Amino acid sequence: MHELELIQELKNGNEQAFKFLVENYQDRVFNTVIGIVQNEQDAEDVSQEVFIQVYKSIHSFKGESQLSTWIYRIATTRSLDLLRSRKSKKRFAFMQSLFSKNDELSIDIPDFNHPGVALEKKEDARILAKAISRLPENQRIAFTLNKLEDLSYQEVSEIMKTTVSAVESLLHRAKQNLRKDLEKQL
Repeated sequence: MHELELIQELKNGNEQAFKFLVENYQDRVFNTVIGIVQNEQDAEDVSQEVFIQVYKSIHSFKGESQLSTWIYRIATTRSLDLLRSRKSKKRFAFMQSLFSKNDELSIDIPDFNHPGVALEKKEDARILAKAISRLPENQRIAFTLNKLEDLSYQEVSEIMKTTVSAVESLLHRAKQNLRKDLEKQL
């Protein structure tokens, strides 16, 4: 189904069009969300919320960007909303869990399980996931969309509502920060 036809059918309330949309975007949405929230259950919940929001707000989609860009933007926003609400609700407990009794940093992400990661690479993926989770928010989003979802700088800039040069800068800093962080791990 062509994108313009899909959008029109969605606006007409066609259930088959919505089913087609979910089938074609669910993996991309889930992979984007889990790259940001790094918890499988939360990623499933947020992914469902993304499609509910798409269904409810398709009439407000003006076609100023590609449908996929709009969906990625919703997924990113929903993921960040979850992280922000989690932080505000659990800030004190979060700070306590970050540090062991010796005031040493002790972050554990046992739930992180990104699809497509080979079994023998899971430990490396867990270490990388920890490092990604420590990136500043905008760097983490840019890195997730570009490196894990393989979106172009232009697509990332549209999703993040920023310039291509700002995305390049975010990715450069993210790579530097990850390199420093991972060198400490080795």
